[in-house]
Amino acid sequence: MTALRTLAGLLKDPPPGFAFELSGAGIAAARIARPPRFSFQPLEPDVLSVSPVRDNVLRPEALLAQVRALAPPNGNRKRRPAALILPDYSVRVSVLDFDAFPSDANEQLSLIRFRLKRSVPFDAESAAVSYHVQPEAGKGERVDVVTAVAPLEIVARYEAPFRAAGFHPGWVTTSLLAALQLVPPSGLKILVKRSGQVLSIAVQDAGAIKLIRSIELSEVSAEETLAHLFPTLAYVEDQLRGKPDGLVLCGFGPLAEQVRERCQVELGVAASQLGSRFGEPGESNAGVMGYLESLEDY
Repeated sequence: MTALRTLAGLLKDPPPGFAFELSGAGIAAARIARPPRFSFQPLEPDVLSVSPVRDNVLRPEALLAQVRALAPPNGNRKRRPAALILPDYSVRVSVLDFDAFPSDANEQLSLIRFRLKRSVPFDAESAAVSYHVQPEAGKGERVDVVTAVAPLEIVARYEAPFRAAGFHPGWVTTSLLAALQLVPPSGLKILVKRSGQVLSIAVQDAGAIKLIRSIELSEVSAEETLAHLFPTLAYVEDQLRGKPDGLVLCGFGPLAEQVRERCQVELGVAASQLGSRFGEPGESNAGVMGYLESLEDY
């Protein structure tokens, strides 16, 4: 059983041959080649139910069938390495700050689990936990640690059909964390990403993640999107003492222009579409495109 792994360790290992991104709409896949080969397999609405606290895979046989349709067995008994990108709302991702952070890995994990106990609605001691210590801004300043945590059962159930189809999902992350690779690291920016009924927001300052959260929307609208962006802007201006250089939007489809215009008028911040050299990222494949962007010398 692999724990969640964030982008921190991505460049340390040879990239796998496949990347898969799961969402309620379907499975986006990329065959790692030059150029990459993309495909998408839709899922029926009752196959996945994305949640951070309950089983997400409602029809495992249907999910396995679609995985096999995307990448049929190659006749080799050896498992094929794959990157697995989970829906944002299935994993709790947050930024924890510490006055002091130990250097020993076991002590780090114990401290993180202790902090998570107070903020997650499941047993943090038995959960899959991954974390990335962000570079310190200066001596004596607080240490920010990006953490990803999910019940082991949720991660295992997502991995199971890929293992059954002959893959080894040795690198696991979330769509938002992967999509952040498409946001320029300079300046203060906010990535606003929608996938289905879930809105995910990340604040990035000079490449360091300062805030990250995912919210289940009661309705997909510009009004509700801006309702969640107002407190985010207040946090940025209060805690980071500045106004963002811009908002980067992803996954809004026909709503994109309306959201962009209202961000400009009501928030006073210019908004642009998330881009990629592989095409326009959408609500179901932004993580795959971000993953490809992050590959060294790709």
